[in-house]
Amino acid sequence: MTERQPAPEPKGAPVPKATRTRERSDRGLRNVGTGSERPEVKVRRERDRPWLMRTYAGHSTAEASNELYRRNLAKGQTGLSVAFDLPTQTGYDPDHVLARGEVGRVGVPVAHLGDMRRLFQDIPLEQMNTSMTINATAMWLLAMYQVVAEEQGADVTGLQGTTQNDIVKEYLSRGTHVFPPGPSLRLTTDMIAYTVSHIPKWNPINICSYHLQEAGATPVQEISYAMSTAIAVLDAVRDSGQVPDERFGDVVARISFFVNAGVRFIEEMCKMRAFGRIWDQVTRERYGIENAKQRRFRYGVQVNSLGLTEAQPENNVQRIVLEMLAVTLSKDARARAVQLPAWNEALGLPRPWDQQWSLRIQQVLAHESDLLEYEDIFAGSHVVEAKVDALVAECLAEIGRIQEMGGAMAAVESGYLKSQLVSSHAERRARIEAGEEKIVGVNCYESTEPNPLTADLDTAIMTVDPANEARVVAALHRWRDDRDEGRAQEALSVLKKTAAGAENLMAATLECVRAGVTTGEWSWALRDVFGEFRAPTGVSSAPLAVAAEPGTPLATVRAKVRRTAEELGSGRLRLLVGKPGLDGHSNGAEQIAVRARDAGFEVVYQGIRLTPEQIVSAAVAEDVHCVGLSILSGSHAELVPDVLARLRRTGAEDVPVVVGGIIPSADATALRAAGVAAVFTPKDFGITEIIGRIVDEIRKANQLDPLEVSA
Repeated sequence: MTERQPAPEPKGAPVPKATRTRERSDRGLRNVGTGSERPEVKVRRERDRPWLMRTYAGHSTAEASNELYRRNLAKGQTGLSVAFDLPTQTGYDPDHVLARGEVGRVGVPVAHLGDMRRLFQDIPLEQMNTSMTINATAMWLLAMYQVVAEEQGADVTGLQGTTQNDIVKEYLSRGTHVFPPGPSLRLTTDMIAYTVSHIPKWNPINICSYHLQEAGATPVQEISYAMSTAIAVLDAVRDSGQVPDERFGDVVARISFFVNAGVRFIEEMCKMRAFGRIWDQVTRERYGIENAKQRRFRYGVQVNSLGLTEAQPENNVQRIVLEMLAVTLSKDARARAVQLPAWNEALGLPRPWDQQWSLRIQQVLAHESDLLEYEDIFAGSHVVEAKVDALVAECLAEIGRIQEMGGAMAAVESGYLKSQLVSSHAERRARIEAGEEKIVGVNCYESTEPNPLTADLDTAIMTVDPANEARVVAALHRWRDDRDEGRAQEALSVLKKTAAGAENLMAATLECVRAGVTTGEWSWALRDVFGEFRAPTGVSSAPLAVAAEPGTPLATVRAKVRRTAEELGSGRLRLLVGKPGLDGHSNGAEQIAVRARDAGFEVVYQGIRLTPEQIVSAAVAEDVHCVGLSILSGSHAELVPDVLARLRRTGAEDVPVVVGGIIPSADATALRAAGVAAVFTPKDFGITEIIGRIVDEIRKANQLDPLEVSA
């Protein structure tokens, strides 16, 4: 067994012998000759325990991820943070049509109990603190984790860790939702009630504002939407009657948060202080929690991954450090767990060495600096207090507005929360494009020396073997063939009956795990009862974010759009924005759709999670002039050629296809060779310019002369 168990009180590196001797000698000489004065004695301050140090990791297979976890633990990582692939997150088995190209890409595939066993082989779960980033299928993954722990001989009442399990932010930003809001809240409620009684040290939900910031949330929106979600969850648990009133403090005590730390250091640090103050007020006043320990604001953090840049990616290291300081420097608002992205995440999948670098950043701060030796260094700052007071006041007002709408779930279903985020994101992108918000290496200080870190881009990231998916699918089929089919079907039947009633779903889910049911089968059984949900896109209600006065770039592009439509005799140019596969990060697609609309396009955008067949059918039915595909999950090599082939088969091969996402240079070259008209990556930050280039590709495809127009 190679993993290193976290020590109860980390002490840092030992002091070399020569240094210790010199310190003793200095103390002995100080004040010599005074006769009456006592020698000054240096007292080393007692250090606080460091936060949990994690690396968000998982890829390819359970076996490969297990090896990675054991290596990371051996390097000093003190907690596990499991990244699941998109089929696992959205409740599909690896052989489902929507899983094609997604298996093992952004995380580890876990289709059944056998996969979970292999994922944690030789890792004693009783001694781990494990975070699992899983939401719609959180109950399923926790049940598998519990069964594996039981098989290891662990006492499950001692298991420690967190399931993210925040479905609201999935509707708003990350897109791995499955069921409608009501049934999703029931799954969350049942999990919380179960863990309080059976796994009391587990955090059954991580209210997650992290992705809200990436979707455009301001600090006020990030706090307000997360707190509104927490209120909805706590109200649902209280009203379910599953937890006695005298145990409700235990529920509140196990609610944790997962936040984003951006590069605006002061604002982010004040945001965390405001978070804690509001949480204390809400839990005391709304739920009557008198125990201050139960009201403590407990949070983990990952710093802003989507804020990392493809241009001059070496700058990401200092961004990561600055963002980490915002959630560690202030003792009164310090994170309980920290995981840092790698410097090259805007380029592709980080390698183990890149993840090690991020872990070392944490270790240097915790063990070499004196950060953990002092009380809160911002206490009493009038600047900090004024900023926190302002944030608290604005957030309480916004939380009040959401409560007047009926709470977070009602605000999701009405589209209010999503439209607010899309608007905020559009405004921020406009500030970046105008140069009002500066990003070093992107819209200022763009000249650079050759970068040795990216001299060979194709080796600067890790790639997943394309043949991996076939092996995972074959293993899934063997699992199904070898299980007791009668027991599996009976377990699924009981699950459906329980879902149609009002009993807690955890017991039926645990039996499904033990019976060999798969992730997709569990999810489809619940889909049959609960249905599925397509969240509002927020595009149609987003206001104009970029000025279009004469002489502006948008006015120029509008003129190009109008002239091209006139020459084609089509009334208006039509652009289909498509999200093939399971990638739910729709922020970029939404911003393209909004800006194309403002430039005069008729935009067809149906949201996330579409098959290539559905996208092509919509493109033909709407007679679009261009198809734009957005993929951040790495499945572009599989899905984009499929879209191209289907367009050719329908006779629409002249419709240009453009692609945007995190696409390595070699893949971009291959896509263009396959027939893609243009490839856009994170370095192409000017959305108005992208829309102009789309118009150029439409003109080229229709054999129109290049067009230069004045606004």
